[in-house]
Amino acid sequence: MATIKNIVLVHGGFVDGSGWQGVYDHLTADGYRVSVVQNPTLSLAGDVAATHQVLDGLDGPAVLVGHSYGGAVITEAGSHPQVAALVYVTAFAPDKGESVNSLIADPPPGAPVPPILPPRDGFLFLDQDKFAASFAADVPEKVAEFMADSQVPWGVEALEGVVSAPAWRTKPSWYLVATDDRMIPPPAQRAMSERANSTVTETPGSHAVYVSRPAVVAAVIAQAAEGTDSPS
Repeated sequence: MATIKNIVLVHGGFVDGSGWQGVYDHLTADGYRVSVVQNPTLSLAGDVAATHQVLDGLDGPAVLVGHSYGGAVITEAGSHPQVAALVYVTAFAPDKGESVNSLIADPPPGAPVPPILPPRDGFLFLDQDKFAASFAADVPEKVAEFMADSQVPWGVEALEGVVSAPAWRTKPSWYLVATDDRMIPPPAQRAMSERANSTVTETPGSHAVYVSRPAVVAAVIAQAAEGTDSPS
């Protein structure tokens, strides 16, 4: 069983790929070759295409990692032949016929409601005043303020994008549950990880655990890279 050396990181809604820098630094220091997808977040199909473009340029198999909405992207994009394993970081893992929109339609009782503002011209934003508490409660205050002020518009078409062939049904997956997440309730994360038969790690952390605890996230990704056979 050989260690996979290529890692591809896929961000979620409201943010861009720069949030992966801490994880990138840990993984590259350990010798991994890391690529960061910059999703347009206009539609699921467009983000899958952007991810495939990165995978097409690799010289070998990869671990495909998604945070939040990025989990829907890797679920659909992960059927690519270069993908050896999937890692979900506090992420959505839709089944066939599901979207992020359908997964959030029936939250667990008592779950916090993400402060998503009504769509504006087909795009979604989080309430800036509530961004830190809901998305990045354990991130340094100035960093959380910057994340709130630099939000990327998230297209309603991306939110409603339906998965056609969930890669977790045919490829091994790992899942990191952030137990203090106020965007995707931890019970929902556990349910999705169980359904996907993922290897699960739990850690204290907000939805932005990839920013606040990059060493933990990088360690889970390394587990996937070390515990996976290369695709034939």
